[in-house]
Amino acid sequence: MMAKNEESGSEALFDKALALAESTLDKAASDAGEIGDYLTLAMIEAAVNRAVDIAGPEDIADMLRDLAEQIENGEMDEDEEDDDSDEEDEDEPGNN
Repeated sequence: MMAKNEESGSEALFDKALALAESTLDKAASDAGEIGDYLTLAMIEAAVNRAVDIAGPEDIADMLRDLAEQIENGEMDEDEEDDDSDEEDEDEPGNN
């Protein structure tokens, strides 16, 4: 029972951290102006590098595989789908 409480507590902390990361990223991308889309992609690499230092390469590789599977299966968070569905920006990296 205690392990389940610790897991749900960890999930709550992760969800809180994710919400903060998303809001920070939104502001940074907006403040970056014309390189905002590139900043978003660069932050992925920076975050992965930092996460590997914290959690180790195996855990992060597993997490990235899970994330890639969610992306491939269209299982993104509703907020992320809403943000992306209304916008088609020809200047986004990878769309040129």
